[in-house]
Amino acid sequence: MTTSLSRHALAAVIGSMLAIAFAAPAAARQPTQDHAKQAQQHKRAADKQADKKQAEKSKAHKATPAVQRSQARASRQPAQSRAVERRTVERRVVERRPDAVSRQVVERRQAAAQRQHEAAERSAERRRDSRERAARQDQQQRLAAQRNAQQRAGHERDARARIERQQSQHERSERARQEHAREQSLAAQRIAEQRRMADRQATQARRVSQHEQQRRIEQQRRRIADYRQSIERRQTLERQRARILQQQRRMAQYRYQQEYYRRLRAQQARLVAQRYDYNNPYFYTPASYRYSWGGNAYTTNRYGADLLRQAVNYGYQEGLRAGRADRYDRWAADYRDSYAYRDASFGYNNYYVRQDDYNYYFRQGFQRGYNDGYYDRSRYGRVDNGDAMILQAVLALILNLQHIG
Repeated sequence: MTTSLSRHALAAVIGSMLAIAFAAPAAARQPTQDHAKQAQQHKRAADKQADKKQAEKSKAHKATPAVQRSQARASRQPAQSRAVERRTVERRVVERRPDAVSRQVVERRQAAAQRQHEAAERSAERRRDSRERAARQDQQQRLAAQRNAQQRAGHERDARARIERQQSQHERSERARQEHAREQSLAAQRIAEQRRMADRQATQARRVSQHEQQRRIEQQRRRIADYRQSIERRQTLERQRARILQQQRRMAQYRYQQEYYRRLRAQQARLVAQRYDYNNPYFYTPASYRYSWGGNAYTTNRYGADLLRQAVNYGYQEGLRAGRADRYDRWAADYRDSYAYRDASFGYNNYYVRQDDYNYYFRQGFQRGYNDGYYDRSRYGRVDNGDAMILQAVLALILNLQHIG
């Protein structure tokens, strides 16, 4: 009877162990430490249940001798045998548990690998989308840049073509103007040469009288004396104008005036030191030209005519410089305000014509040169190799010299 009870108790223990073993795959989802604790708890519960049943059976059969003998034999069974059986069952349970734990670990690893793979695929897809968007944006930017470059190139071509057309038109008009000016110059030179030849022929044919020669010499001496007396007046006027220009901060005009006066002083020094040759052909060459200004008519020979031409050219050159200076100073245009216009004596050598005549024609050239310089144009003259010259047609119109026989 005792043996039967022991077997029932052992069967209960084994059943508990097997229940634990079959429950292990479900419990394998928890960490390994939890599985061990659960196994121990089940073991303790099975032991308690077995001990409880054993105690109940012992109580039920305690009064009979057979029960006592069975309990005695069970008590005599070695505890070591029961421990060995228990360990055998436990080992079987433990041997079956690692397989479940390994499967759980493998499943977790597979799930983690699957999640990583999916995450990598999503990340790669996002990178592909980002690269595609960047490629589309780059392509759009390149296309926009190409369109802009093509538009700029088209604008530049149009601008170059327009500039070339303008330059071509300007060059054609400038060539035509220069050609016309050259023709006028050649015509004026031919006329001047013809007149000089006529003067030489007239000079060879006749000379002025002795009385006329003496009159011209006396006139020349008075001009020299008047010119030397006017030098001091010019110096006073120059100093006054210089102070006014400095006060007005017209520095370009101030520098031009200083340069003009420097050249004028050099001319004055030459004229003061000059010794006049009264055997000059002017004094015995008869008059061959007539000119007029201020309502009066005057006559002179070719030497006087050349000096009047020089007065107009010198006036044009000085006016060109003065006009540019006022333009640089951004001053209102006024050629009469210039010291050179008021002086009007640069280039005068006291020969051939009166100083008033020289001053008048100098100012005529100055006015036209000032307008060309101030407005930056070439209406009345031209510049060749740095030398400004008034146009021959304009010169002839200003002088209006009439040849007399």
